[in-house]
Amino acid sequence: MDYLIIPVTAFAQNCSLIWCNETREAALIDPGGDAERIKQQVETQNVQVKAVLLTHGHLDHVGAAVELAAHYGVSIVGPQKQDAFWLDALPVQSQMFGLTECAPFTPDRWLEEGETVQVGQSTLEVLHCPGHTPGHIVFFHRAGRLLFSGDVIFNGGVGRTDFPQGNHEALIDAIKNKLLPLGDNVTFIPGHGPVSTLGRERISNPFLN
Repeated sequence: MDYLIIPVTAFAQNCSLIWCNETREAALIDPGGDAERIKQQVETQNVQVKAVLLTHGHLDHVGAAVELAAHYGVSIVGPQKQDAFWLDALPVQSQMFGLTECAPFTPDRWLEEGETVQVGQSTLEVLHCPGHTPGHIVFFHRAGRLLFSGDVIFNGGVGRTDFPQGNHEALIDAIKNKLLPLGDNVTFIPGHGPVSTLGRERISNPFLN
């Protein structure tokens, strides 16, 4: 599996374009906005988008999901269903952040821990990691030792938990008991900021020590 990080919106959110090298089939993870920029990158990489994948329901991660799913004729998959209230509240989120209004929507498929998503010949495992939001999930490509962690863990930080239904203890528990055991050699792409490895964060992340 290969990937390209496409920073979008004023929040510099990391939309990830991922694809299977064998089939050139692709997916977009967390297309938070700037749909035209994302379309240009898809065209440049010469890949075929087959799905839009969402880690959680915050506006800066889902803002262009409906437009891009319609453009490519594909399904929106994820997050876990406890984030339905965030997707229902997208117009309110738009007002809060002073962004163009985003209409509420329901994904074509909710995801649960233990399920998988196929991108060409590449398999992504789904882990439910609540705390930042109650329905937050992450996508793990075990063969490539690659994790798409959304807003759970960052290079030197962890996700905010001061939003409605946020839970700091649940977030730290998910990181320590679900993510870190995946292995020190796992590279993760966070929802914002630079990539890191789970090993580096296990040692140096101040929120985990």
